[in-house]
Amino acid sequence: MGARPPGLLDARNRAVKRVIDYLLGLPAFLLSLPVIAFFALWIKATGHGSAFYSQEREGIDGTRIRVWKLRTMYPDAEATLRRYLDENPEADAEWQRYCKLRNDPRVLPGLGSFLRRTSLDELPQLWNVLRGDMSLVGPRPYPDYHLDRFHPEFRALRRSVLPGITGLWQVTTRSEGGLDVQQALDTRYILGWSIWLDLVILLRTIPCVLSRRGAW
Repeated sequence: MGARPPGLLDARNRAVKRVIDYLLGLPAFLLSLPVIAFFALWIKATGHGSAFYSQEREGIDGTRIRVWKLRTMYPDAEATLRRYLDENPEADAEWQRYCKLRNDPRVLPGLGSFLRRTSLDELPQLWNVLRGDMSLVGPRPYPDYHLDRFHPEFRALRRSVLPGITGLWQVTTRSEGGLDVQQALDTRYILGWSIWLDLVILLRTIPCVLSRRGAW
């Protein structure tokens, strides 16, 4: 009888993780509904498009999933980003390293910045967890332009598990870690998964969000 695959490469571990996701995700989603409704109405009142934003991203086994967020950016965000990077070489270098910008011209002033720095814009993804598209903890479901920067072997490893709302990278370096750090920490999480690791990451997510450390 061969040895069990490590971490989340083991189907039994993934099944246990799914049960935990539902047991914790359902009450979290119900408790989050008033908060989501409050900010959705506030966003709608700003007049910058719909209160919610969704984007198709890569899920487990390469399936395409629709990830939901509260809107934090202008409707013409992508065109704005292209113009900004063309006009600002330093910002373009920052984007190439992190796939993020500390001063992002796409983000709605005030409310949008607050939602992103506190990660409250991610609350609608609890619905993704209940649907089975995502997990509470796991590698983030990055946009395709971000995934394209990773090695094919690492992308294949990511596709073996559900993407998550929070993860080891988020509670360790958050936006301050470059692509190499993201890859190293996500790999460590997938291969070294345990129930206790998930619980530790969930508990560490709370002070990270409250302190806004490393959040852009």
